Amino acid sequence: MAGQTLGRRGAAYSLQSVNSLPNLPAPRDDQAFVTGGAYALLFLLGVMEGLVGCFQFSREVGSFPLAAILLAVAIGVTCVLGAAGMGSSAGALLPALGWFAVSIVLSLPSPGGSVIISNTAPGEWYLYGGSLCAAVGVIVAFLWRARTGPPRTSVSRRSSFSS
Repeated sequence: MAGQTLGRRGAAYSLQSVNSLPNLPAPRDDQAFVTGGAYALLFLLGVMEGLVGCFQFSREVGSFPLAAILLAVAIGVTCVLGAAGMGSSAGALLPALGWFAVSIVLSLPSPGGSVIISNTAPGEWYLYGGSLCAAVGVIVAFLWRARTGPPRTSVSRRSSFSS
């Protein structure tokens, strides 16, 4: 009678259905570690560009804010090349985020009232021009990514490194 009751409720529990082997560790993907490190370095590159730019933007040739414009173009080029090198739009977004974070923090006044990025023509060229160039770099990366299709998978990346 007990067997009939179990038959109505479902299959009886059996020790044969228990996996007695220890759980094997998940396969390690070294490529993911390298890719994550590359993205972190791109973010740090944006941080360094912002840090250097905040202190060097005011260099002028005559009254022309040459350094501010070159630094703005540099972050845009970094975004485009980061996306091309990584094969994804995140390669453009991370340097831009690093640059924005440092530039915004260093443009805020200190408790004593002093500022690092002053309200001058070079300061405005650096902040607005850099923001525009970073945004253009990210947009170009997104448009390029939309035109070329989805990023490569880790399987195709591994096969390209092995040959």
